Amino acid sequence: MIDIKVPTVGESISEVTLLKWVKKDGTYVERDEVIAELESEKATFEVNAEKAGVLKTMANEGDIILIGAVLAQIDETAEKPAGAPAPLAKETPLAEKKSVDTAAAPAQSPVTAVPNNVKATPVASAIIADKNINPAQITPSGFGGKIVKHDVLDALANPGKKAFSGAELFSRNVRKEKMSNLRKTISKRLVEAKNTTAMLTTFNEVDMTRILDIRKIHKDKFKEAHGVNLGFMSFFAKASAIALSEWPAVNAFIDGDELVYHDYADISIAVSTPRGLTVPVIRNVESLSMADIEKKVVELAAKARDSKLTAEELQGGTFTITNGGVFGSLMSTPIINIPQSAILGMHKIQERPMAINGKVEIRPMMYLALSYDHRVIDGRESVSFLVRIKELLENPELLLFGKDPVKTLLEL
Repeated sequence: MIDIKVPTVGESISEVTLLKWVKKDGTYVERDEVIAELESEKATFEVNAEKAGVLKTMANEGDIILIGAVLAQIDETAEKPAGAPAPLAKETPLAEKKSVDTAAAPAQSPVTAVPNNVKATPVASAIIADKNINPAQITPSGFGGKIVKHDVLDALANPGKKAFSGAELFSRNVRKEKMSNLRKTISKRLVEAKNTTAMLTTFNEVDMTRILDIRKIHKDKFKEAHGVNLGFMSFFAKASAIALSEWPAVNAFIDGDELVYHDYADISIAVSTPRGLTVPVIRNVESLSMADIEKKVVELAAKARDSKLTAEELQGGTFTITNGGVFGSLMSTPIINIPQSAILGMHKIQERPMAINGKVEIRPMMYLALSYDHRVIDGRESVSFLVRIKELLENPELLLFGKDPVKTLLEL
């Protein structure tokens, strides 16, 4: 029997939570096949089979397990079962039912008021069309999410009333779920940031016209040349790297009674996942091209969604960028990602009337927010840093050298 132990995932991590068994007890697994998903206080990760054989699980889903403890055993002497598993018996009647439904459909008069992507019985479709009901307001209860007659009648009997998913009208149900290690860590770090830093936020706004024009003109060639889309994050990351080099206090943090400065920009990018917020790090942004940054953003975001970020990819950031605009946020005050001293908040691009050279023009504007630790960063530095970000984004050619090409030519 081969012992599968919980691997070390970080110096400060002593225990993990078993999220789920990918392979069940008694099943045959191949070498390097994923058998379980674990969650530490910083990230989730997978455990692979070290040998091929029959799996014997030693813990239950939801259990907290110490690092180095035996998670499972594999009997490598067991013989591999011959042949693939037989199809499930229930698949045949389901397939038959689908074919019956498909064959019966042409016999019904088409109801043009019901969109093709809405699944409903013929009677339900007829009522929806006759009463001009929005199918999105109807909670389906039929097989496979299909709307049936009584679903439509319930919607008509209770106009404007819609219970939460899975609940009845006037339900008072309360649910409790155990907090995950990741959620506990997020909670602890946010409270620590609020309690241990002198956090302030300064705001500005940036005209995104030039960046939107660049993306519109060059996005196709950029993707053809580099195999990745030209997004906003590369502009903001590159602008931040330049501004951090000019205002080093924003790129520093407190260590005891010392200030630690960084002569490089390791920028953490906040990524929302179903299990919580993660902040993977892009190393040496100042040394990367726009394409390099976009590729890294795509790579880290995919790993975050698939719970495959390593501990190394989550450690060591010197500055953080978070984009609440993807969820529609117009303005917010982001919380510092300790031990860092500042975080830049991006927001929704909103067309607004702006005074341009004495005339009113509609421009795509974005509010920017910089939350900072006043113990490290003074008001002059924080405001100047954010103004520099604004200048670089409104004049993207400055991202090339950090200076106006004309002023560089004139040695000004």
